[in-house]
Amino acid sequence: MWAADITYIPMTRGFLYLVVVMDWYSRYVLAWRLSSTMDTSFRLDALEDALRKARPEIFNTGQGAQFTSTAFTDKLETAGVQISMDGRGRWLDNVFVERLWRRLKYEEVHPRAYANGLEARIGIGQRFRFYNETRPHQALSYKTPAASWAAKVSLVDLPLRLDDTVPTTPQGQLQQNVVYI
Repeated sequence: MWAADITYIPMTRGFLYLVVVMDWYSRYVLAWRLSSTMDTSFRLDALEDALRKARPEIFNTGQGAQFTSTAFTDKLETAGVQISMDGRGRWLDNVFVERLWRRLKYEEVHPRAYANGLEARIGIGQRFRFYNETRPHQALSYKTPAASWAAKVSLVDLPLRLDDTVPTTPQGQLQQNVVYI
């Protein structure tokens, strides 16, 4: 089972939106994206990135419009993933991501007070690498999320990828007022 959620990242001037896709079993952060707007593309990019790594049986999110859009749910249905949505006011349904947000904000975001999106992207990327690859979790018998993820997913389950590139979008198709980070 995977979970996804969105939070805001405060900066010295303004804020950004952060979406994360996490594996519940291993607590592994599969994908994340930052955006200056709440548009659909940054959520879909994170979802597509996660789906290139594996496919969950169930994908859990909140009931917000950001996850109930046709583009998002169609992507999951096409991949053969069952969609689960939290009940209203049921933050515990997504407790592992909520814990991640708390740690991220108290240990990385608030002490740094990012001046811009580039600083936020670098800092958050470093924190997620530390979280996935270095920080042991008590609930995982003191293994890292990356070690737990690797033990769970066999090489047969992983799709063949020849490179680690992200497809680019022609500039003309991007909205002018949106900043992708």
